[in-house]
Amino acid sequence: MPFPKSDGPNSVWQDREIKFDVHAKLLALRPGEIVVDVLAKVEDTKGNNGDGGSLTVTNLRLIWRSARSKTANLSVGLGTITSMHVKQASSRLRGATDSLYVMTKCNGGRFEFIFTNLEVSAGGTARRSFLTVQHVQRSYDATKLFRELKLRGALISNEELKLLKGEEVYNKIGGVANLSNQRGNDGVFHLTNVRLVWHAEHSPNFNASIPYTQMASVSLRDSKFGKALVVTTSKRSGGYVLGFKVDDEKKLNDVFKEVEALHRVFTTNPVFGVDVGEVRGSARDDALQRNDSSRSNVNTEEDDDVEIIDSRESGTDLMRKYYAEIAAGSDGHDVSTLEPVFDETLGLAIEPLPQGATTTGLWNIV
Repeated sequence: MPFPKSDGPNSVWQDREIKFDVHAKLLALRPGEIVVDVLAKVEDTKGNNGDGGSLTVTNLRLIWRSARSKTANLSVGLGTITSMHVKQASSRLRGATDSLYVMTKCNGGRFEFIFTNLEVSAGGTARRSFLTVQHVQRSYDATKLFRELKLRGALISNEELKLLKGEEVYNKIGGVANLSNQRGNDGVFHLTNVRLVWHAEHSPNFNASIPYTQMASVSLRDSKFGKALVVTTSKRSGGYVLGFKVDDEKKLNDVFKEVEALHRVFTTNPVFGVDVGEVRGSARDDALQRNDSSRSNVNTEEDDDVEIIDSRESGTDLMRKYYAEIAAGSDGHDVSTLEPVFDETLGLAIEPLPQGATTTGLWNIV
């Protein structure tokens, strides 16, 4: 199942999960998912070394498809990525070349992906070819309020909602009490095109920002305070049940209909926050600046947001690789179950280290 049973078929899982060799229908774009870039010849160097394919970059995930096998593919959600950087890797198709390393964390496991661009344009480099991926990830991280439930955040300024880019306020409704305690807290609703925001009337820092993408249901229910508007969030966002009371019953029904309609419209055509046009423009401008820099100094390349190192692994990268292999194992086995080996440097029995790692190198990290 591509989604939790309790969240239903409209739940957004694409940016929160990692999937291996799945049916083609799970790689199809969901409503609101937009293709930002397609790299036509990319190798999955770690999992399918020697097998070319295509890398599709969307506003929610990275999709790699093998050109050789219809069943070999990857779907890596942007929300699972913990870091990405460019360094040298060994490819059967290109030999030693710069590749994009993507470190991820999903369901308690850590995974490392290595993508190598097999077709770099004239005058370009593998590093520049992955600029769009890096800009998409940066934009995704900067727009979390579009997709994530936020409680007690810095949402209000001078009694007005701080708008996200492209966000529009459709209605502002006073006299809405939050039923989080025994007496309720009087507050204000802000209904926008991407979320519902409530804040206490006299304490704006007591608030909740609920993106429509995290709403599992909106309903009217009876409570000890009388009929109330109840918003249930997805299991993925904590499965909260939030109740709101409006004294006037007609007004309560109107608020319910408006929230329900906005949720329904958003579900049909969701907005996930990543500005695709801006990402493409930023990547293009960055590439032009790097081209100018390389022409003015052929021996120097400046990569402001990408970690570029030589073929020797730095301490940080070694630790990242080590953690990834603890979770997944370079050969698919759990490293923690391997037999200990004797280390002459320490004079102790230790867990086997990843290939190329030494205790001296790990000690130097400290």
